[in-house]
Amino acid sequence: MRLSVNTRSGVPIYLQVVQQVKYQVACGAWQPGNRLPSVREISLRLQVNPNTIAKAFTELERQGIVETRRGSGTFVAEQGSTLAISERRRLLRQACERTAIEGFHLGWDAEDIKAVFNECVNQILKTSGEKTSGR
Repeated sequence: MRLSVNTRSGVPIYLQVVQQVKYQVACGAWQPGNRLPSVREISLRLQVNPNTIAKAFTELERQGIVETRRGSGTFVAEQGSTLAISERRRLLRQACERTAIEGFHLGWDAEDIKAVFNECVNQILKTSGEKTSGR
């Protein structure tokens, strides 16, 4: 398990966990059907409150990334996100907007921001070894 938190980042810890789990799934490190460590295991490893990890798991389940099986644990969802395509597009657009705004505040122009975005996408595709579709 490759999860870590940065208490100084300004990003809520539960969102850091959500983002990292989504990344692990997107790049293929965690496959559909893989069992995630328990809330307790992760909270002990990261030294954070179990409620924080439970909140992250709830958000991941809401987004269709993981599924909880009573008595068995939490697993990477077998199918893609259960959210409608329009909702997934809306969430992705929001994330892109936040990133673009941050890039402009850091003094980058549109072409530089696009180049960095493309580098990130290409790295994820390279790591996963395949191209994926959002649909």
